Amino acid sequence: MGSRSLTDVPEEDSASLASPTASLASFTPVVPNSVYQNPAASSSASTFGGGSNRPSSSSSSSTVRKPASLRTLGQPSSSSSSSATGSVKRSTSMSSTSSARAPPAQTRSNAPPGPSLPRIRTIPRLPHDKDAEPAPSTMMYWSRAPVWGHLPMRTMRAHSLTLVDSAVWVIGGNEDREMAKDVYCFDTETMQWTRPETTGDIPPPCRAHSATIVDRKIVVIGGGLAGQYFDSIFILDTMTRRWTRPTMAPGSAKPTARRAHSAVLYQGKIWVFGGGSGMRALNDLWCLDVSGLASGKPLKWQLMETTGRTPRGRGYHTATLVGNVMVVIGGSDGKDSFKDVSCLDLDRLTWTTMLAEEQHRRLAHSSTQVGSYLFIWGGHDATHGSEYRNDLLLFNLVSLQYETRSVFGTLPSKRGHHSTVLADSRLFLFGGYNGTTAFDDVHVLDLAACAYLPQVRSFAFGDGAD
Repeated sequence: MGSRSLTDVPEEDSASLASPTASLASFTPVVPNSVYQNPAASSSASTFGGGSNRPSSSSSSSTVRKPASLRTLGQPSSSSSSSATGSVKRSTSMSSTSSARAPPAQTRSNAPPGPSLPRIRTIPRLPHDKDAEPAPSTMMYWSRAPVWGHLPMRTMRAHSLTLVDSAVWVIGGNEDREMAKDVYCFDTETMQWTRPETTGDIPPPCRAHSATIVDRKIVVIGGGLAGQYFDSIFILDTMTRRWTRPTMAPGSAKPTARRAHSAVLYQGKIWVFGGGSGMRALNDLWCLDVSGLASGKPLKWQLMETTGRTPRGRGYHTATLVGNVMVVIGGSDGKDSFKDVSCLDLDRLTWTTMLAEEQHRRLAHSSTQVGSYLFIWGGHDATHGSEYRNDLLLFNLVSLQYETRSVFGTLPSKRGHHSTVLADSRLFLFGGYNGTTAFDDVHVLDLAACAYLPQVRSFAFGDGAD
């Protein structure tokens, strides 16, 4: 945040908070970008945009996959064959008996009995080329990605990630003006870094902006650098790799310049909440209509009026779209760190604050929907001067309570201001900052059995709602 002389607002009245037993309206067992799901059934985008539908032959092993040039692939045996999906065919063998005859068949035929046929025995054989996929593990496992290619020449702090097919586009997060124009892509299938050359109206260096995918175009809003705060909009076409500034509708108002805000895409509109202006923490809600982006229509901002208990002004929070509800967790106003979980119904524009039995103050963390949970990782609590964290919290979207799970492997070091994205049933973590050091590494959390979690698609709050 830029300034810490921010207005303090009294704590919420817990008596008017929503009941933690809010009911689930509906859920279906679908996990976005999962190797276990039918590609035809994956029509809904996850929090970070669409993902890739990979063939069913992709491995679900807990070991991070290397690029094709680094893998050791088994060769199929000459005595057995496998289908394109890795299914095992049966091989047959003959064994004839020359000295014994089979008993005559018990039929009503008047034909004289003939010679016996050789007996055929079908013996299932397993191939030796390791094409069969192992059963998914029951435990989640962290590992550092074995990256290769054109590695980023800068660190990543308060940057943005946008998933387009199987590629993660990394924008911003560095103050070096020479390197800030560089955009990097990371292939989640091969672990390869590339640096696509971009042209056009390239944005200035920035951090703590938002990046939202709309029709294969990345819409970058706001952000800042040092003591600067931006109210600009830049659009990167991932097909042509060209930056443009959109045309705005004449006479329309626009939000205060800000950074550390959040943004989600819902029904052709980008919903921007909160952030900091350098003078105060913000809790306003703005809507940018991008439904005509593909046709080149002018964009228009609109300030939205909401009902219910509006969250206190904050930045460095997370906002995750679950169905028609934007779930806001944590954040800070420059003085206090928040532990509340607030839900905004984007159809009714009504805020509801959830009161979980166990609460966690957190800012500069990440939140990603995985099935019926929000996976919350890292961040820190500035109120009590705590150090950065590297633990994993799971917020259950059905019970509306926090849970913990055992995680194995080599955990990423403690940090905040990182970014995470769900791709192919794995959670990828990029960069971050621990108060002294900024990072450029990539870590992978293999979700194992969590990949089968049912997907929550809508909420129905109970009588305890505001």
